Amino acid sequence: MQKIAIFVDVQNIYYTTRQAYGRQFNYRRFWQHLHNQGDIISAKAYAIDKGDQQQQKFQSALKHIGFEVKLKPYIQRSDGSAKGDWDVGIAIDVLEAAEQADTIVLLSGDGDFDLLLKKVAEKFGCKTEVYGVPELTANSLVNACQVFHKIEDNLLQ
Repeated sequence: MQKIAIFVDVQNIYYTTRQAYGRQFNYRRFWQHLHNQGDIISAKAYAIDKGDQQQQKFQSALKHIGFEVKLKPYIQRSDGSAKGDWDVGIAIDVLEAAEQADTIVLLSGDGDFDLLLKKVAEKFGCKTEVYGVPELTANSLVNACQVFHKIEDNLLQ
């Protein structure tokens, strides 16, 4: 049975599906799809915590599905910009999971992860898959993974 590790860039998926389709990603359907392909040994969702009730309800739903939800506080800078980036945390967790996983699944369109996917495929022999909104996923990320899955109607609510 294939061992699968899942990593979700929650903010990226939320904003790209909303921008492209005006809809939300269906995490339950996604989980069922991957569960049919193998044994999910790790599933982590990385989000920014603004502390609002709707967000907490969503995080509880992710936990109920089977995700470990990792939160970082939302930081508003004095210049008006905001910080809440999980890229380094995701990269560390992917590298740690790659030793046990056969397949690394990343939900993100962020091109910053291209080198990470190349490295886990090369160093650990992991199959790398990315789920992203086609027109909002960096070409470098699409080219770095072994399988790119377009987020389309079947994975939306």
